[in-house]
Amino acid sequence: MAALVLGILCFLPLVGLVLGIVALVQIGRRGERGKGMAVSGMVLSVIGALLMTVSLATGGARDFWEGFQEAARDNGSTFSVEKGECFDAPNGSLEGYAYDVDTVPCSGEHDAEVFANFDLPDGGWPGDDAVTEVADDKCYTLADSYAMDSWAMPLDVDVYYFTPTRQSWGLGDREITCMFGSTDEKGSLTGSLRKDGTTLDEHQVAYLKAAAVLNEAMESGPEEEYVEENLPGYKKWATRVSDALARQVGMLRGHEWPEGAEKPVAALVKDLELARKEWAKAAKASDEDTYYDHYDEGWDLTDPQKTVTARKALGLATTPPSYDVEDGAGDGGGDGSAQEV
Repeated sequence: MAALVLGILCFLPLVGLVLGIVALVQIGRRGERGKGMAVSGMVLSVIGALLMTVSLATGGARDFWEGFQEAARDNGSTFSVEKGECFDAPNGSLEGYAYDVDTVPCSGEHDAEVFANFDLPDGGWPGDDAVTEVADDKCYTLADSYAMDSWAMPLDVDVYYFTPTRQSWGLGDREITCMFGSTDEKGSLTGSLRKDGTTLDEHQVAYLKAAAVLNEAMESGPEEEYVEENLPGYKKWATRVSDALARQVGMLRGHEWPEGAEKPVAALVKDLELARKEWAKAAKASDEDTYYDHYDEGWDLTDPQKTVTARKALGLATTPPSYDVEDGAGDGGGDGSAQEV
């Protein structure tokens, strides 16, 4: 922002030019707003220097400069893309700085789809690392409420975000924009990824909310790869999974399912209740071998394939997500691995 301010104010204009160049270097590291303001500051600084020379020589140019300042202020605001909108980035990349985007229909090809916007609290500039950390944590959390069905998410899609820069922060920019984009540099998205209450029926939403309870618990496993490395931690994890299964069963039983889905959901509930008992026993295991015995039984009973029939009856995606070996479930299920149900 310093480059723009110094350029607009017209004093020390050459300093504004230098700061603008520095700003362009700073904002080229990830999806950030701010290039426009940095460039504007540089241009204004150059013009300011020229007009200052003319003004000193002739005593004129004041009216012109005041009009130019006002126009710069009007065009110095940051862009914003709303939740549910899709857009193309001018350079086709969601990384680096961004000074504007082209909003396009989600039904066609596009570079990104916005799934959330939120503001950072007011105050001094928190720093690039702090802003990135907040964006990373919150955007991944918010993604689940927009794209509730993880099975329907293409494997080449990941979370990206726009953040304020130090320069745009000074102009009042606090917004972080969360979006889905393709991990393939030459790829794009086609069609909306939105799977929430605006696109799903009440039965689909009820099922996915219940599934999310278990998925969250499954993802909370210990960092250690093997049970032998942290039996107490694995027992606590088994308790969380057992409790989550109890809540999931309660949610599924408490919903009135449509004809055609009642029996598949009832069959799934039966398996989940058996799984809950095995995970509860694993939570009370006195040694690693006993833990493994009950863990293996519980894990098999929560196999995603057991949910396919219920999902098909509800009109949801029926192909479980596939993960790399290092991200999937191994013996012991460590490192936060999970089955998406």
